[in-house]
Amino acid sequence: MMRLSRNAVIAVVSAVLIIGIVILAFYLRGVNQYQSKVQNIQFSDIDIASIPNGLYTGECDVGFIYAKVEVAVLDGAIIAINLLRHDNGRGASAEQVINDMVGRQTLDVDAISGATNSSKVIRKAVENALNGQQ
Repeated sequence: MMRLSRNAVIAVVSAVLIIGIVILAFYLRGVNQYQSKVQNIQFSDIDIASIPNGLYTGECDVGFIYAKVEVAVLDGAIIAINLLRHDNGRGASAEQVINDMVGRQTLDVDAISGATNSSKVIRKAVENALNGQQ
């Protein structure tokens, strides 16, 4: 069995630590960018009654959270919002926001507690769907 010298062990441990620090730095940079994107999400008023009948697809991607939706509009009302994809950490409970938007016929609904960021991303995906087709 080959035995490493003390200097070799120190070199290997140092290399592993440096690689770990670089990976952590990139991860933290991504988290910072994600948080900034979520904080900068702004919503506009949408007159749902003026949107023509149809199916509209929209998405929102802030890095760690992504949502893609299909919105069905009939006679000036949202009749369904289908969540086609929702990549999230622990934000699955935010999907309740869809029922709130359909029930209240507005995108201006409260975020789901504990899933605020995912709630905002889903709402923005719906807004993007409806804005993209006006």
